[in-house]
Amino acid sequence: QVQLVDSGGGSVQAGGSLRLSCAASGRTFSNYEMGWFRQAPGKEREFVAAISWSGGSTWYGDAVKGRFTISRDNAEKMVYLQMNSLKAEDTAVYYCAADRLGGSPWYESSYEHWGQGTQVTVSS
Repeated sequence: QVQLVDSGGGSVQAGGSLRLSCAASGRTFSNYEMGWFRQAPGKEREFVAAISWSGGSTWYGDAVKGRFTISRDNAEKMVYLQMNSLKAEDTAVYYCAADRLGGSPWYESSYEHWGQGTQVTVSS
């Protein structure tokens, strides 16, 4: 079992940067594939990025490729999402998620555990 706490959201102007953090509890954090999703008002939850248990593989949604970077620190039980060149359309609540069974990283149904979400607002 793992519990997730998202943080690091805030308000920023277009072109700026933010770094989201996800703190995990539980002894088997390194066994989980981790992902970030986001949900804007009136829209469905959208895949942002994911990282394998070792950190050796990463996946990104088309909307964020080249601008966002996911990373993890298994010793500290942390996952990060570095967001650069932010755009107004990046405005959303961002959620950290954990997948124990190694399903397809792009689908929210693959993830068993979710953080509470952190708001990111980008003004143009």
